[in-house]
Amino acid sequence: MLCLSLLPDFPVVTDYMHIEEKTLELPVSGVNLVPGTFGDQLSEGPTLLVFLRFFGCIFCRETVSDLRQLSEEREDFPSVLFVSEAGATEGRAFVRRYWPDARVVADPQASLYAAFGVRTSIIKAFSPGVFSARRRALDKGHEFSPIDGNAFRMPGAFLVRGGEILWSHKFKHSAEQPDFDRAARLADESPCDQPIT
Repeated sequence: MLCLSLLPDFPVVTDYMHIEEKTLELPVSGVNLVPGTFGDQLSEGPTLLVFLRFFGCIFCRETVSDLRQLSEEREDFPSVLFVSEAGATEGRAFVRRYWPDARVVADPQASLYAAFGVRTSIIKAFSPGVFSARRRALDKGHEFSPIDGNAFRMPGAFLVRGGEILWSHKFKHSAEQPDFDRAARLADESPCDQPIT
């Protein structure tokens, strides 16, 4: 029985519960990382793995700012690791403004995006929910910037512990904000205690 609820069109790395060893062994570089592989970047405890759209995206900025605030407010908040298609130079400039201590894996070839099933979608990138969410992000003080990446890239969010996937969020559109606080509360539970999407 699978405990993690994922929709069939959002495949995760292997059997929906574990990250493939070859993905964990991928060499990575980026911002504020330890030298080594993708697996080396994952904390001993739970890690909130967040795949970003592109740095000019107002919703990308909102996500990073919201996670910074949650991380600063809650001592028990899991370690956060971002993945971006941008290079390390762009990543450094971005985190300097939004979260200087943030860790970002630079994935310009989108290898990790592919491994985790984080896709592109024209329909979800420009769905009606995106336009109504603009006001939410603007009200938080975020601004639009020129598109500096793949405008059709969807975000992704996973709670992982080592090679085990504990939680995943299925995005309905590119501006949706997952309940990261709820996901963090589940970090100490067994993945079978309360499957969520």
